[in-house]
Amino acid sequence: MIRIVSTPRLEHLESAATAAREYARQTTADANEAFGEHVRELYATTDRAERAEATTSEVGAILKRAMEELAAAQQELLLKDIEIRRLREELESGPVEGQTLTVLLHYGEPHTIYRSCEDAYADTATHGVPADAVWVPVGEQVASECEWRLLAFTYDAASNGFRRAFMPAPEPVGGAA
Repeated sequence: MIRIVSTPRLEHLESAATAAREYARQTTADANEAFGEHVRELYATTDRAERAEATTSEVGAILKRAMEELAAAQQELLLKDIEIRRLREELESGPVEGQTLTVLLHYGEPHTIYRSCEDAYADTATHGVPADAVWVPVGEQVASECEWRLLAFTYDAASNGFRRAFMPAPEPVGGAA
């Protein structure tokens, strides 16, 4: 088949081709701009996701530490509650015959009261007395001359009070034996 193409038809085809090229160029530019916008949005979203993940990790670590501290505090609270109950029961029961107390004297002045000599020995190390120090009876030495001195007291139900556990031997009155 033979087709005769006229000049107006060629001009029309050329203008249509030019319009199509312009449309293709504009569409390509729009597509490139849209692609660039999507890439920027993807980078921004990825950045936000990475920051959220990092924040989540930090919050997770903080929460873990807080839970560990809470567990430790609850354990400590439970132990203190048990100790409080024990002390209340002991307080309500009152002193028992033969119960002892130990008083730590510093140059003759009362410093601290302990339940036992062992507790007093353990605590005196915080006051500069070596843990392996040998404690010996003071004898007749004046209390104010000793830096640290322990006195033991025992509960006496008859007098409703504590008496020295080691009373000095009574001296004879007037030389009588």
